[in-house]
Parts: sequence; C-alpha cells; structure tokens
Amino acid sequence: MIKTVNLNKVFRTEEVETTALNSLNFAVKKGEFLAIMGPSGCGKSTLLNIIGLLDTPSGGEYYFDGVDVAKYKENQRTNLRKGNIGFIFQNFNLIDELNVYENVELPLLALKVKNVERKKKVEEILERMQIGQRKLHFPQQLSGGQQQRVAVARAVITNPKLILADEPTGNLDSANGEQVMQLLEQLNAEGTTIVMVTHSPAHADRAHRIMHLFDGHIVAENKEKFFV
Repeated sequence: MIKTVNLNKVFRTEEVETTALNSLNFAVKKGEFLAIMGPSGCGKSTLLNIIGLLDTPSGGEYYFDGVDVAKYKENQRTNLRKGNIGFIFQNFNLIDELNVYENVELPLLALKVKNVERKKKVEEILERMQIGQRKLHFPQQLSGGQQQRVAVARAVITNPKLILADEPTGNLDSANGEQVMQLLEQLNAEGTTIVMVTHSPAHADRAHRIMHLFDGHIVAENKEKFFV
C-alpha cells in the first residue's frame, strides 16, 4: 500500500537548513500495523504528514496504492486523502464549536454523502465507539478518553484504507490509552492498515512491526512478528 524510495524532507530558512528525513526506503503492506518510534525531532511526525499527504517531500518517491504521489499538487492530495486516509492526533484536533455528532459527520459532508446514509453511519460509529450518549456534547464537555474516541470515530467513518495515528495515547491515562489501543487492534484485524507514531514500547509492541528513526534515518526494524 505504501512505498518510499530515497524519500527526503529538508526545511529551509534564510539561515538554517534542517534535514528531517534522509533517504528513507520502506514499505507498508495492506493490512499491516506499523509502529514508528524514535526520540523527539527524529522525523516521525514529518514522515506521517508526508504519508498522509498533508505535506510533500523535498525529493524521492512516495507510492500510495502503486501510484507515485510525491509531486501531487495540493488539490490532488486533498482529493486522494478523502475517504482513503483517516487521522488520529495526540491532541484530538476536534472542532470546539461543533458537537460530537457534527465533528464525526464532517468527513462524510466532504464526500457529499446523502443525509439519510450520513445519519445512519454517524449513529452506528458513535455507538461502536461507546460515545453515542454524548453525541450532543461539545469537546470541552468530554474527558480526554471520550474526546479520543470521538477522534477515532471521525477517522474511521469513511472506512479508510489507511489510518495514521500520531501519539494517539499520548494525552491519555493508562486505562483510556488501553481502550484506544484495543480499538486500533480491532480496526486492524478487520483489514485497516495502520501506521502509528508512539513513544510507548508497550504500545509499539502491539504492532506487527516496529521501525526506529533517528536523525531522519531508519536505524533499526523489529520484524519478529510474522505478517502476511
């Protein structure tokens, strides 16, 4: 599903040039669960942004479903993201002015899903994420664990091929973090490909494979778990 060839990302200012990613070569198979680890500033979030088509590389190739999308323009990247990629962020990234139902509904509105089908999908996913009773509440009225369940619901509402999770348990206590990990494992078991950035070795160990980054390089990979 994902393949990069000599992927580079360089950030430049008038005085400083910083290499965030340096000739990365890796692949993620359809249905795989990959965890990415490394110290702060090693390029994890930059890589996730490029994989998620939120940013473009400075050089190299990035293949999504066999198509090189590295040089896609912003409108092309936006169209490809819709319905194909779901995002789960550490800080939830919910819209404070919208209630739970409206936050989860947003991706379906972007895809112009009809009202009846949209209502059915939102109600179903809210119940699945055990947040249906809070559908009229606003994000600030929810606990951290509840907000993250809403964020997961929003990420999966379109049945995306790929879910990108950037420290999805970073702002949660251990109990709520465990619930999020169980949700991710369940989604993966149903066939969704997941790439997760994490600082937690215990959570990374739940993935099929762990890739370690350091200064923009892949320095190690744990391939002990068998995956086909």
